[in-house]
Amino acid sequence: MSGVAGGSGTGDGAMEAHGATEARRATETYRAAARAYDVTEAVGADADGGGPGERPEAPAGALGVAELDLQPALEAVLMVVDEPATEEHLARVLQRPRRAVALALRELSDDYTRQGRGFDLRLVAGGWRFYSRAEYADAVEAFVLDGQQARLTQAALETLAVVAYRQPVSRSRVSAVRGVNCDGVMRTLLQRGLVEEAGTEPETGAILYRTTNYFLERMGLRGLDELPELAPFLPEAEAVESDSAEGIPSFDVDDSGDSQTDH
Repeated sequence: MSGVAGGSGTGDGAMEAHGATEARRATETYRAAARAYDVTEAVGADADGGGPGERPEAPAGALGVAELDLQPALEAVLMVVDEPATEEHLARVLQRPRRAVALALRELSDDYTRQGRGFDLRLVAGGWRFYSRAEYADAVEAFVLDGQQARLTQAALETLAVVAYRQPVSRSRVSAVRGVNCDGVMRTLLQRGLVEEAGTEPETGAILYRTTNYFLERMGLRGLDELPELAPFLPEAEAVESDSAEGIPSFDVDDSGDSQTDH
């Protein structure tokens, strides 16, 4: 009998322990969902002011993001932003309170300064972003200018010539003149600062491009009116007509009406 009683007591204890474990899991899940919606500081109330039972469920994968170390997660996100990220946005993405995110960002910025890193984390225009330090501006400038001074390819020179003489012109028209797709070359010219956007084409909405002042500076020109005339470099009209005629088969009809038949 004692063995049965012991077994019953053990079973009750196991059930209680299991119940406590489930309760802890439910509490952890609830808290994680609350973090996902920035309501950790308002336990028992909704982010929109509703009752405690009206919170939406946490999105898929929320627990994984919420469990990441905050500072490394901030570094990873800030590495890919193309404009300053606000504390509110970072807090929402990383599912943390804004206060914790703001504190972590300032600690990271102080750490980078204390370590003398070549980059800095700054609060600019209401958001945070990585910047190179002013002390290393010469190194950055040398790297950028090294790429700018590389020689242009033949394709880039041809594309630049088309833009210079036909501007403002769209990419499709440049491609039509050259007979090949020039999207990649145009991106190179944009990166080099030799061409820039100049509005859109009224009929099609296509982006138009023109040369820049930097182009004139590199070419040693005071204005586009100093571009060399194209006429001396074009073939004579008679030569063009002759070449065209040679490639066209003749379909002349014999006016005599006599047909030549081999016998």
